[in-house]
Amino acid sequence: MSLMLTVTAHGPDTALPPLVIAPGLFGSGRNWGVIAKNLSKERRVLALDLRNHGDSFWDESHTYPDMAADIAQVIEAEGRACDMLGHSMGGKAAMMLALTHPGLVDRLVVADIAPIAYSHGATHEGLIDAMQGLKIDDLTSRTEADRRLAETVRDKGTRAFLLQSLELRDGPVRWKLNLAALKANLPAILGWPDLPAEAQPFAGPSLFLSGALSNYLQAEAHEKIRALFPHADFQVIEGAGHWLHAERPRQVEAAIAAFLARQL
Repeated sequence: MSLMLTVTAHGPDTALPPLVIAPGLFGSGRNWGVIAKNLSKERRVLALDLRNHGDSFWDESHTYPDMAADIAQVIEAEGRACDMLGHSMGGKAAMMLALTHPGLVDRLVVADIAPIAYSHGATHEGLIDAMQGLKIDDLTSRTEADRRLAETVRDKGTRAFLLQSLELRDGPVRWKLNLAALKANLPAILGWPDLPAEAQPFAGPSLFLSGALSNYLQAEAHEKIRALFPHADFQVIEGAGHWLHAERPRQVEAAIAAFLARQL
């Protein structure tokens, strides 16, 4: 029997389609907590921990068909089609879901990613190496963890993000990330697979958000996106990089809310 992802639910169960949130690499549903709560005033919002992240199950495989199937299981348990929001890796998983399970997705929001292969492997592998190399068995505070991680990860914001996945309270100190599996699957995570034969362009409305300071979603990718998502709209979040939801949360929130409202 397949395993179910960990889901944090917000808001009332209303006639509006639930919104499902799939975070990016090294992220969890917890990272989207405030945005999820703010978007849940009139609808149910489900923030996921994807496989090998947060409190969800660990598995040696970490492909986009895997992740799409995991999310499909969550939506099927809801008993109706949902709106889907995914950031970065979660955005690719959301796109794969929409292309292969169209009956489960009403509307799609993709944050700062395109259905293409990327070449940021050395950066991500370096972060995994830094987390794997961090001495954690004697840690008692996040401040000390940050001090140690600063020796290999210089950017304070990146360290703060990574350290959200360090469990310091319950039991032995540990990373709530399957670092070995994520490292082994980095080529698949950074890539974009050949679509299965049953895949077809997503007929529903879609919104592709990008950070103005990010290079992940460039204009040259729009043609590839429109081939798969013919009803795609594009919106740039000014002053934001790749982690647009952390850097400009209210603007991202407003863009998502406006998109969902205008399509009702």
